[in-house]
Amino acid sequence: MPQQQNDPGNGSQAPPATAADTRAFLIERSGRSFAPVPKTFIQNPDPTARPDRRAPLADFVRRGDKRGLLALLMLHTIISSGDHDDGWSATLHLKVWARALDTVATAAGSSATSAATKILSRLVDRHLIERRRTGRERKVTVTLLSADGTGQPYTRPTGATQADRFIRLNHQFWTENWAQTLTLPAIAMLLVALHEKPGFTLPTEHMPGWYGWSPDTAERGLRVLEEQGLVHIGKQIYTDPISPSGVSSKNVYTVLPPFDAASVDHDAAAHAKARR
Repeated sequence: MPQQQNDPGNGSQAPPATAADTRAFLIERSGRSFAPVPKTFIQNPDPTARPDRRAPLADFVRRGDKRGLLALLMLHTIISSGDHDDGWSATLHLKVWARALDTVATAAGSSATSAATKILSRLVDRHLIERRRTGRERKVTVTLLSADGTGQPYTRPTGATQADRFIRLNHQFWTENWAQTLTLPAIAMLLVALHEKPGFTLPTEHMPGWYGWSPDTAERGLRVLEEQGLVHIGKQIYTDPISPSGVSSKNVYTVLPPFDAASVDHDAAAHAKARR
């Protein structure tokens, strides 16, 4: 008879949790099937904003900070309740944060925890989180702040007002490894696509004023999303009095599964049923 791997009586040990294990546990513990990411993180909701409507997301894109962006999205994924003394917070050992933020993928030991600390420090500098040590152990409490980067306290987005709206980022972003597969421009444009209305048009020459990064970056991101089957790019023909042919065309973008609204609704219903 073969010996059981995890029988404490035979001296064997279970393997340590991986980064994927840790993220999966924290995501499941959140009790949700999607992350509500405030739209104020993606674009300033004030249409009269000058000189442009850039929001904190633009800084991540312009600085090439994919790790920082993924860390913030993970925090908005796993911190799901403000009903405790620390408000909208999560407290984990620094080594657990290193696995949750996947710094263990490129480093080990103190190098991984140092990398996690640096990532969190960048989010602190951008006024998107607060951080403090908790207790004698190397535990770190991370508290969400307003996603608009003003440093104000975080409040649960409800969609009641223009400034309180949010996108729903399906947890498959993490569980199906899209976080690692997609480039930073693609992740940024996925967030933009979820921010826009279904079947939207988006002249990329307006990206600097509307979202805060270059048309080239936007086009590269959209191209990756199309190649990965996450966005469909169609053509819309319209009458154009000043076109030589009398007509012109523009791209129409449609978000596809698993990030479209129907997929998020389906996964949310399945998740709720499974938890009953």
